[in-house]
Parts: sequence; structure tokens; C-alpha cells
Amino acid sequence: MKVKNTITNQREEPQEIRRSIEVSIVDSPPVISSPVSGEESCFLPPLNFAMVDNGIFRSGFPDSANFSFLLTLGLRSIICLCPEPYPETNMAFLKSNGIRLFQFGIENNKEPFVNIPEDTIREALNVVLDVRNHPVLIHCKRGKHRTGCLVGCLRKLQRWCLSSVFDEYQRFAAAKARISDQRFMELFDISSLKHVPLSFSCSKR
Repeated sequence: MKVKNTITNQREEPQEIRRSIEVSIVDSPPVISSPVSGEESCFLPPLNFAMVDNGIFRSGFPDSANFSFLLTLGLRSIICLCPEPYPETNMAFLKSNGIRLFQFGIENNKEPFVNIPEDTIREALNVVLDVRNHPVLIHCKRGKHRTGCLVGCLRKLQRWCLSSVFDEYQRFAAAKARISDQRFMELFDISSLKHVPLSFSCSKR
């Protein structure tokens, strides 16, 4: 099932500015088939795949069934937020297609009082902000919590209001939404990233 949601962003400035970004959440990815040399080629998106902004995508952990689909994105890099060694099959796919891997190991903490490493999120965010890495795919295990926190911090940099940031996070996390994740995004300090224009958009390449 594919659900499209339109999120309205307000800059937190005296003059109200609104913009709409379409977010596509793929719960049960569709299979798109096309015959190639007498055979059938399937393009299957990873779990929770969606477009964040022009040149930035998010998802759960991709496997070999998703490789054909990922090729259609023309990826230059992948940001993995899992601490485990990257699977050999995935590494072979990246190397054969000239895709660079940035891995920032963040434990999938379910404990309510375990801190999310702010410095690690900041490092990953710097990779996202560098358009030389675009198109880029951000993923963790299921594309919900760690990926949601990184995208939420990017939204703060884009001057989204907190209610919109939380709404997007909750659309992916659903019943698994964590108060600790939302608290982290609320308190995340973007001051060290002020060198990035407030009008930052991945469409400006």
C-alpha cells in the first residue's frame, strides 16, 4: 500500500511562509515488472522507502531484491546508521556500481533513557548536506527510528516547525514511535550548522 501525505512547513519567522513536500511511504512495496531480453525484471523498493527531498531518499535496510530498484535512483552514496558490518552482498553491489558507503554505527536503543549520540547524527547530517554525495539513500534497519531522527534534524535545519517534524517521524514509526526520539530532535542544536543557507534545498545542485 502506498500512501501519499502532504506536509505543510512553516518557517518560525514573523512572516509566515508555507511550502508543501510530498512524502511517499511504502509499507508493502509494489512490484513493477518489465520484460528484459525475454526475462522479467522486478523493481522492488526497500521497506519504508520514500523521497525526503530532491536527491535524498530514506528506507529500511536494502537487500538483494532491492538492488535493481536502487539502480534506478542513480545513487552516489548510502548512509547506513547500523553498527553491524555491512553485508558482503551489499558491499559488492556498491563497489560494482561506484556507490560510496558512509556508515555511522548507532545502536538501536529501546531504553527510554539511553542517549542518542548527537555527534554521530551531526556527522551523518554533514554528509547529507554535501550535494556532492547526492543522490544519497539514508537507511537503518527498518527506516523508522535512527533514520527518522536524522531526517528530523535535517527538517529542523530546513526550518520546519516541530509539529511537522514530529508528524513526519510518526508517519514512519507508527505504533513504534518513541518519545525519546522526539525529545532528541526537539533539543538537537543546529547552531553549528549555520553555515548552511536557511533556504537550503537539495534541488540546488
